[in-house]
Amino acid sequence: MITASARVLATQMVTGRTTKEDLMGVFKRGLAGVALGAFLAAGIVAPAQADVPESDDAIIIAINEWTGQHISAHVVGNILSRMGYNVEYVTAAVLPMATAIADGDIHYGSELWDNNLGEYFPSLLADGSVADMGDVGIDGREGWVYPIHLEQDCPGLPEWQAFLDCYEMFGTAETFPNGRFVDYPADWASRAGDMIAAEGLPFDVIPAGSEGALVAELKSAEERKAPLVMMFWAPHWALFEHQVGWVDMPTELAEKYSLQPPRIFKAGWPGIEQKWPTAWRFINDFRIDNAMQEELMGRIDNDGEDLVTVIDEWVEANPDKWQPYVDRAMAGS
Repeated sequence: MITASARVLATQMVTGRTTKEDLMGVFKRGLAGVALGAFLAAGIVAPAQADVPESDDAIIIAINEWTGQHISAHVVGNILSRMGYNVEYVTAAVLPMATAIADGDIHYGSELWDNNLGEYFPSLLADGSVADMGDVGIDGREGWVYPIHLEQDCPGLPEWQAFLDCYEMFGTAETFPNGRFVDYPADWASRAGDMIAAEGLPFDVIPAGSEGALVAELKSAEERKAPLVMMFWAPHWALFEHQVGWVDMPTELAEKYSLQPPRIFKAGWPGIEQKWPTAWRFINDFRIDNAMQEELMGRIDNDGEDLVTVIDEWVEANPDKWQPYVDRAMAGS
């Protein structure tokens, strides 16, 4: 049971009216743990040394085209809101977002894959117009995937030469004699398409319309036992629902076309550091992991739950996963 004394202490902590004597009195009465429980149950982040928000202006967070990014963006936004910040979300494609961040029209991009940024974004990072705000914390993989049942029809898979020898099995009436290769949506940058064109590989590249369209292709191919090869990535909930193989691409090709394991990082407007310094420290420090992102992806994409509700429930249930980051940011460390 949460006592009246504990509720009073929690309220005082939120409003900044707590005194040293208040806290010591609670400790002497053995109520400190109860007060903290009331505090966390209310979904409130305890203030420390920092005075936030430093500005009432909204911190604008980008929403890109895939569910994992929606999760990483909304988790940070949810916690920033609990810290007292005004947060807004805007939809933005990854590459145009570079200019918006550099101009301060968008303040935070929560999940960038360094092998899928083209040339302009890295140039803005290099000259300091866009700030590198540290690793997201997830381990990523990108490459060419196929439904696992295809290994019965092309026994040499996932070996590269065996894959090329079987290219005709991936063909359709529209692409014959070439195979059909399903690529990322057009505005994600087509490294696979560049590779197929430059290396003269026997495939026609078909961009998917969205992340959902890629998953639908995989589901359909598995259900129909049909051939499919497409660009995809991990972590992703669909890879727990559908068993795939990864084409074993030669190292020199993977490196040449940036298909090696990527660095996944956060980027932001450099002005955050001066305008919202506590938020800056929190964002730079905060990390999530594959297991957390995949669990929430499954609830959102597979189970059809509301993203905002799922994120809020996760934040409520897991203060141990984020409160230490808040504490360090508020303490100025």
